[in-house]
Amino acid sequence: MEIINPNTAILTNFEVMTALKDMKNSKKKYGLRNLATITYETVQYLEDTPCKEQTSPGIVEFLQAMKEFNLTKNECLMMVNDPPSSPLHIQLMIEDSDERLTEEQVSRILEHAAKLKPAAAGQNSTTEQGQMDS
Repeated sequence: MEIINPNTAILTNFEVMTALKDMKNSKKKYGLRNLATITYETVQYLEDTPCKEQTSPGIVEFLQAMKEFNLTKNECLMMVNDPPSSPLHIQLMIEDSDERLTEEQVSRILEHAAKLKPAAAGQNSTTEQGQMDS
């Protein structure tokens, strides 16, 4: 495989998972024996990430909301792939966030990220906490 232009596009985990599932479900065989193994293992990994519950319209809506914060493409990509859950998480993802964003903007980003996160993840962590408290 030859990479002609490495910066043509950046893909979210959701897009990668969708493409791999489509490739796996297609009747066309690609002739590479190890490709099936790599595809399977990658899909299995992505099934354990937030992208499993994300939707294309949800991601588009999130990215539209992020435009007002003047974030880079890579910062937005990181937040789609791993939606932030705390101000500290945002500081780790956004370079110089303390200088570029106000506390109000950070809380608005967290609100948008909460919509992007799957509801099931929040329910699972609550259930796990309840079990640990017992």
